Amino acid sequence: MGRIFEVRKSAMFARWDKMAKNFTRIGKEIAIAVKAGGGDPNTNAALRRCFANAKSCNMPKDRVEAAIKRAMGKDLVNYEELVYEGFAPHGVAVLVESATDNGTRTVANVRAIFNKGGGVMGNSGSVAFMFTRMGEFKIKNENIDIDELELEGIDYGMEEIGEDADGNIVIRTSFNDFGNMSDFLEKKGIVPIQSELTRIPSTTVELNEEQAKEVLELVDKIEQDEDVQKVYHNLK
Repeated sequence: MGRIFEVRKSAMFARWDKMAKNFTRIGKEIAIAVKAGGGDPNTNAALRRCFANAKSCNMPKDRVEAAIKRAMGKDLVNYEELVYEGFAPHGVAVLVESATDNGTRTVANVRAIFNKGGGVMGNSGSVAFMFTRMGEFKIKNENIDIDELELEGIDYGMEEIGEDADGNIVIRTSFNDFGNMSDFLEKKGIVPIQSELTRIPSTTVELNEEQAKEVLELVDKIEQDEDVQKVYHNLK
């Protein structure tokens, strides 16, 4: 019984850690969105996107409101969005997006994680060309005609449409058409459960189970850094 309890407790703490990390990430996204476009979601599409993402992560409404209040206050922390590139063990490309108030601290932390994990941090441009920046929208499939949605969405920049493992509809657009697709879905009365800019690898690397574990451990360590927003890799 004791062992089972420890396993469950460990899994519970892992979920809490991930939830806390998501709340921190969205809080920074809100701060950046408010700084760029103000605190009114009716006129700030980026802030509306943050709201949708907060809802998908079950972020409490009072925490969202508190994040907006902080972002509009005099003591606003100015976050700088920085991207780091490198290689995990076995030649897997890794791209790290961060939002930080201290770039010197962040780059030192990320470099140390790469080194300790058997990877190496690269120069700007060393792996970015291996990824295509795209807009991605996740929608609940509630009596939606996918064929009709695709036909209409092509005019707004839709490049890919399909379903994920949970049966949700996933739409991808080019980076430049992200706003067009957001407007299209709003006009259709469709509220995405998640919408974000993502990076899709153009090629992938296939490794055995032991090698893949090394890569994913490094990725996990990078994701745990408080300044890191998202980590992308091209492990298959």
